[in-house]
Amino acid sequence: MNAPRLIAAAVLLAAGTAAAAEPYPSKPVKIIVAFTAGGTTDIMARTVAKRLSERFNQPFVIENKPGAGGNLGPR
Repeated sequence: MNAPRLIAAAVLLAAGTAAAAEPYPSKPVKIIVAFTAGGTTDIMARTVAKRLSERFNQPFVIENKPGAGGNLGPR
């Protein structure tokens, strides 16, 4: 009866190391801004993205999706 417990423990340990091996974020992060480029919201988002890029050593990309009163941004 100890064999199933040993196997379960080995599986859990292997799963934990596999999940911890990949750093976050592992690919560029997209930030969606629901307003046109060049506006106040866009400028603030680009400022935040720059600081996040420096902190995480990962590119943060701004994508502007204006229209529909800002409702396109959350998609």
